[in-house]
Amino acid sequence: MARTVFCKKYQREMEGLTTPPYPGPKGQEVFEHVSKQAWQEWQAHQTLLINERRLSLMDPETRKFLQAEMDKFFSGAEVAQAEGYVPPPEK
Repeated sequence: MARTVFCKKYQREMEGLTTPPYPGPKGQEVFEHVSKQAWQEWQAHQTLLINERRLSLMDPETRKFLQAEMDKFFSGAEVAQAEGYVPPPEK
């Protein structure tokens, strides 16, 4: 049976991650309070931000920015978007 968590993004019980997504207290917090679906959605949004804004993960300011955006994403607040990005048309 899949592990469930009360997802802070969707405010309901959902399937949780199988392991913390990264080490440390923040990874443990995500593991305990974020669903697998919300984590996958965040990863897609984070990838979009990194690619479209040409962010470097070597830059500490970029990591701080992404951490803040992740916190906003899971709390349901308005998050940064990739300026000028137009999603491909649906087929």
